[in-house]
Amino acid sequence: MVALPEEIRSENLSKALAERYLAYALSTITQRALPDVRDGLKPVHRRILFGMRLLRLDPDSAFKKSAKVVGDVMGSFHPHGDQAIYDALVRLAQDFSVRYPLVDGQGNFGNVDGDNAAAMRYTESRMTEAAQALLDGLDENAVDFRTTYDGETREPVVLPAAFPNLLANGSNGIAVGMATSIPPHNLGELCAATIALIENPNIQDRSLLKFVKGPDFPTGGIIVEEQASMAEAYKTGRGSFRVRARWEKEEGSRGTYQIVITEIPYQVQKSKLIERIAELLELKKLPLLDDIHDESAEDIRIVLTPKSRVVEPEILMEQLFRASDLEARIPLNMNVLDRGLVPRVMSLKEVLAAFAAHRREVLERRSAFRLEKIRARLEVLEGYLAVFLNLDKVIKIIRTEDEPKPKLMKAFSLNEVQADAILNMRLRSLRKLEEMEIRGEHDSLTKERKELTKLMGSEKLKSERLIEELKAVDAKFGLKTQLGKRRTQIAAAADVAELSALAEHVEERANAVEREPITVVCSSKGWLRALTGHKEQSSDDKYREGDRARFWFHAQTTDQIMLLATDGRFFTLDGAKLPGGRGNGEAIRTFIDLPPDADIVTMFAHVPGRKLLVAATSGHGFVTNEDEAVAMTKNGKRVMNVKPGVEAVSCRAVDGDSVAVVGENRKLLIFKLDEVPELARGQGVYLQRYKDGGLLDATSFTWKSGLKDENGRLFEASELKDWKGERAQAGRIVPRGWAKSGKFGEN
Repeated sequence: MVALPEEIRSENLSKALAERYLAYALSTITQRALPDVRDGLKPVHRRILFGMRLLRLDPDSAFKKSAKVVGDVMGSFHPHGDQAIYDALVRLAQDFSVRYPLVDGQGNFGNVDGDNAAAMRYTESRMTEAAQALLDGLDENAVDFRTTYDGETREPVVLPAAFPNLLANGSNGIAVGMATSIPPHNLGELCAATIALIENPNIQDRSLLKFVKGPDFPTGGIIVEEQASMAEAYKTGRGSFRVRARWEKEEGSRGTYQIVITEIPYQVQKSKLIERIAELLELKKLPLLDDIHDESAEDIRIVLTPKSRVVEPEILMEQLFRASDLEARIPLNMNVLDRGLVPRVMSLKEVLAAFAAHRREVLERRSAFRLEKIRARLEVLEGYLAVFLNLDKVIKIIRTEDEPKPKLMKAFSLNEVQADAILNMRLRSLRKLEEMEIRGEHDSLTKERKELTKLMGSEKLKSERLIEELKAVDAKFGLKTQLGKRRTQIAAAADVAELSALAEHVEERANAVEREPITVVCSSKGWLRALTGHKEQSSDDKYREGDRARFWFHAQTTDQIMLLATDGRFFTLDGAKLPGGRGNGEAIRTFIDLPPDADIVTMFAHVPGRKLLVAATSGHGFVTNEDEAVAMTKNGKRVMNVKPGVEAVSCRAVDGDSVAVVGENRKLLIFKLDEVPELARGQGVYLQRYKDGGLLDATSFTWKSGLKDENGRLFEASELKDWKGERAQAGRIVPRGWAKSGKFGEN
C-alpha cells in the first residue's frame, strides 16, 4: 500500500537515531544485562524458574526435557530465541558456575574444561530447593505481576526470594555503557550479615565484614587479597579479588615429590590453563618446572613435576601464579537495578538493606493476603454456626421456596456470602457439620488473625519474623550443611607477598643476565644494533647507504628497551637480545609488528616507576605510568588511542611542575602539570588547540629552573610569563631566539 502524503512526516535523522538508540540502551540495561537487587535475577532467569513452576517441576517431581521448558518459556514469556534461554538454563544448573544451583540438571550440562552442554533435546531438568525458596509466596500476592509480551497471561515482576540470591550466586552482564560483575558468596554468612543489619540498621560497613569474609566460589580456591582492599571494595561496590588455585605436595620415592592442583580459580577453563602452562614450558619461561599433565576425572587433579627435588614447592607455585591463570583477579562491580528501575552501584550494606526491605514488603503482602483469606473463611464459619442448630428449618426452606436465598438471609440474619456458602454445601457435608469442629476452626483462625494484625502493626515483630525466616534458610543452606560450607579459603596477604618476592628473586637468578653496558643505536630507516660499552656518537659511525643515526643512547644488557610508535602503541625489547654491533644491525620490524604506515616516535631504556607525558598531533595528551606501558608481545601495547589522520608525536619523562606545548604554528603554551590527567590508556585531553597545523612537541619542566629549546638555550621563568596560561588554550608565538625546529631540549 502506498502511503498518502499526509501520512509522511519529516524528522531529524540524528534526533531519531538518538531516541531509538536510547530506547535500545535502556532495554538492554533493564531487560538483559543487569540483575534486580531484590531477587538477584535477570528477566530470562526469572522467567525460566516461573515457567518450571507452572510445569510443576518441583525438586521431588520427575525430570522433563529441557526443550519442553525452553519452549514454554519462549512461547509464553521470553521471545528472544531458544538458544539464549537454554544457555541461561544451563548456567543455572552448573555447580561450577553457580554457588547454589537453581536448576537440577540430568545429562551433559558442560564442564570446567569449557565443553558445551548437550543439545536441549538430550538434557532434562527440574528446580532445586534453592529455586523453590526464591518462588515461595507467589500464590499469596507477595509480589506484583505484569502482562506478558503477548498479553495472554501474566508473569511476576520480581520473585519473593527467601535468600539474598544476588550475592549468593553472583551475576555478570554487559549492557550499553555499563556492566555488572558480582562474585558468589556464602549464604550462611549472608544470612548472618542480614540478621545483624535488621537488628541494627545503622551498622557500619566494616562490621558486616565480620560475617561476610569474602567471596565463596563454587570452584573453591584461595583468596589472597588484603583485608583493607576487600573492605574498600565492599564499601564502594567496586574492586577485585585475587584468587589462587589450591594445591598440595605429594611425596615420592627417594626424596622426590610432585605438586597436585585440586582447585582452580573461578571461571578459568582447565583445558586452556594447562595449554598455557605447557606453552610457557616450551618457551622456557618456567625454569623450575619440568612437566605438567592432567589426571582429572570428576575432581580436578593437575600434576606438576619440578625440575629437581631441591626446588622449593612454594617458590615453584609462586612462579606459576605470576605467569599463568593459576592466579586470577575476579572483579567486583555491584551495578544493579534498584527496585527493578534505576541502575546504580551499591555497597554490600546497601545490597543487603535492599534485600531486607524487599523481604519486609513480601512479609506484609503475604500477611495481608492471609488476613483476607481468614476474614472470608470466618464469615462463612459464622454463617455455619448461625444455622447449625436449625438444619431442619434450612432444609425446609430450600425444599419449599423457589428463591431460598432471600428467605435464608432473612431467617438467620445472614449476608449474601454466607447464604451462598450454605446453599452450595453438599449433603454429605452435613454429617461433618459438627459444632465443635466449626468452633475449633473459628477459634484457631481468630487467634491467627489476631497475631497477624499485631504483626502488621509492629515493625519490631516484622523484624523478628524476618530473622526467623533467615534462620530457617540458614538451617537449610547455611555453613553447617554440605552444600553451604565455605569452599574458598581466605589466606594471609602478607605471607603471600613475601613468597611472591622470593619467587621473583629466584626467577631472576634462574634467568640471570650478566649486567654489561651497551649503546643502543637505531637508524632513520629502522636498523637496530647494540654496541658493546658506552660509546659517544661520532662521524666515523657507519650506516647503510642513504641512512643515518636517529636514536643513540646508553643502556645495560639487563634493561628493557621501550619505544613508542606513531599509532600509539608501546613496544618492549630485551636489552640482552638486541643484535650485536657488527655490521649495520637488523631491521627493527623483525622484532616487533610495526605496521608499514607507522613510524617510531622515540626509543629509551625503561626506568621502573617513571611517569611519561605522551601527546599526539591532534593536541591531545596525558600522563601515563611507564610500568603499565611495558609490552610483553610483538604486537605491543596500545596506550594512546589515535584517530585516523592523527599520530602520536611526543613522549618524554615527566619531571617538574609545568608542561610546555608547542605547535607546528610555532605557538607556545605553558600550564601546570596538575591539569594533565594520569591514564593507563586513552586519548587524553586537549593540551593545546590549533586552527591550522597540529602539535609539534610537548615536555615537562620546573618553572623556576626555566625551559630549554632544542638548541640548548635556556629561557628563564621571567622570560616566559607571557606564555603561561591554562590547558587547551592556543598559546602565543615562541619567544625571540627560539630554535628554528620549534622543539624543546632536554631540561
